Amino acid sequence: MKKYSFTINGNEYDVDVKNVDDNIAEVVVNGLSYSVEFDRAIETTKTPKLVRQQAVPSTDITPAEQKTSSPSGPKGAGYVKSPLPGTILDVHVMVGDTVRSGDKLITLEAMKMENIINSDKGGKVASVNVKKGDSVMEGDILIEIG
Repeated sequence: MKKYSFTINGNEYDVDVKNVDDNIAEVVVNGLSYSVEFDRAIETTKTPKLVRQQAVPSTDITPAEQKTSSPSGPKGAGYVKSPLPGTILDVHVMVGDTVRSGDKLITLEAMKMENIINSDKGGKVASVNVKKGDSVMEGDILIEIG
């Protein structure tokens, strides 16, 4: 279970704690087994609290950066990224097509569900980086709108 090395009065002891039940511990000291009884029962510790760093999706380059523009603001060129890993079932646009905000671009299968990826901006399709049957990861650039 746990191994310890002690030096007491110049003598070295290698101690292996094999098992601890209530207030009795089974230990091996320099190859000899002992059963050790404690004065009081050992209190079990509570479940430790896990401390984790804040998770930032891979689609976010800079977490502090504004993710969307105001509805009345100008819409420029941009990328349509995959929101989650999956397989492309269908591509509904081709290079050169003009799209408006809300138009259906791609059907993506993820976790056995079909997800429709719509355009979040208007413009002309500059490039389509995927085809039917391709596997994509979260954050992959699917379509560029210019």
